[in-house]
Amino acid sequence: MNTTSSVIIFRVCILLFVLVLIDLYSFRSIKTAFSGISSEKTRQVINWVYWSINIAFLCLTIYTLLKFDRHAGPGRGKIALVMALFVLLYVPKLILVVSLLLEDVYRLLRAAGVGLGKISTDRFSAIPYFEGRRKFFSQVGLMLAAIPFVSILYGVTKGKYNFKVHRVTLKFKDLPQAFDGLTITQLSDIHSGSFDDQEAVKRGVDLANEQKSDLIFFTGDLVNSLASEMEPWISDFKKLHAPMGIYSIFGNHDYGDYSTWDSAEEKLKNHNRLKEIHKELGFRLLLNENTRIEKNGYYLSLIGLENWGNGSFAKYGDMDKSMAGVPDDAFKILLSHDPSHWDAQTLHYPKHIHLTLAGHTHGMQFGVEIPGVKWSPVQYRYPRWAGLYEENGKRLYVNRGFGFIGFPGRVGIWPEVTVITLQKA
Repeated sequence: MNTTSSVIIFRVCILLFVLVLIDLYSFRSIKTAFSGISSEKTRQVINWVYWSINIAFLCLTIYTLLKFDRHAGPGRGKIALVMALFVLLYVPKLILVVSLLLEDVYRLLRAAGVGLGKISTDRFSAIPYFEGRRKFFSQVGLMLAAIPFVSILYGVTKGKYNFKVHRVTLKFKDLPQAFDGLTITQLSDIHSGSFDDQEAVKRGVDLANEQKSDLIFFTGDLVNSLASEMEPWISDFKKLHAPMGIYSIFGNHDYGDYSTWDSAEEKLKNHNRLKEIHKELGFRLLLNENTRIEKNGYYLSLIGLENWGNGSFAKYGDMDKSMAGVPDDAFKILLSHDPSHWDAQTLHYPKHIHLTLAGHTHGMQFGVEIPGVKWSPVQYRYPRWAGLYEENGKRLYVNRGFGFIGFPGRVGIWPEVTVITLQKA
């Protein structure tokens, strides 16, 4: 067994150990909440169901990890099922765990107070150190846990195809007059390898076409890893239409880096096939290059950067190569998949880039977006994770993604079709 395999096995064992601890701790809340049921048989059935579900999930997880095929890459099959069950089972349990911890902290503090009282006075002599668990706290914890459980169940069955249109109007003083009122539909992170409902996907494509935008920009991650994942969906996405053209770039998943290949030639063949698919879809793929979009004698410069991500993400992008030949005074739109590139390079680039369009984060497919509240765990990794950002006169828009990967659902952060209108200030 090599070192890499040993490390993976060690991490899996740690993960399973933590999950079992969560199961055991949550079970205490289950027992307390249902302790009022008079029938011993009913209580045993509840206990049996709880442990049967959890043991079955842990067995499925172990089996899936042992049988995982790195050639196939991420996205579908048993891995997607395990991810769905993991989120469905353990996010609600974490709510239970928090409620139990709060009660245990109270019980511990009370025990300390009783202990001091026993030392200083006889009044506490008959009072037990630890108060028993209160059924009320466990029942409230279960009710709170039911909220994410139902939300996640919806997200896995319906929410992942609950397409939403986000509209934003951006004003620029130096926008060429001919482009005043220009409309752009942005799509990102299609992740075709995760799709499992062709009619739902068609609805998303139709929704994008219904916006009747002048241009469509796709900002990367057409597949999860394999070009073949897009084959069943070519006829659907070929229906995308924009009178001034459709332009695209690669995202981090479009290079085949998340699969194991038998040879470098096989990986290159997959990469080249994906380039051909962009052409078949009618997408003009920009690979560290730029082009002019012209109208009535005016133009704007569209720059397409290959993927560049902070941290461990691959850095195929080359800003200098992408910007070669772009005049300083041109109005510039940059397509750059990973929003971390905006902070790392775009903001401080010598040539002013008016608008950058990105994706990549998916809003983690999990969060809350309601009036006055915008939160997702992904914001602790990506400060620019969804929507519009502005700094030093430069704008960044981060699309929440069209598809999904890993967790086969969306909760609170719905798949997005962005419509951007440019206006001359």
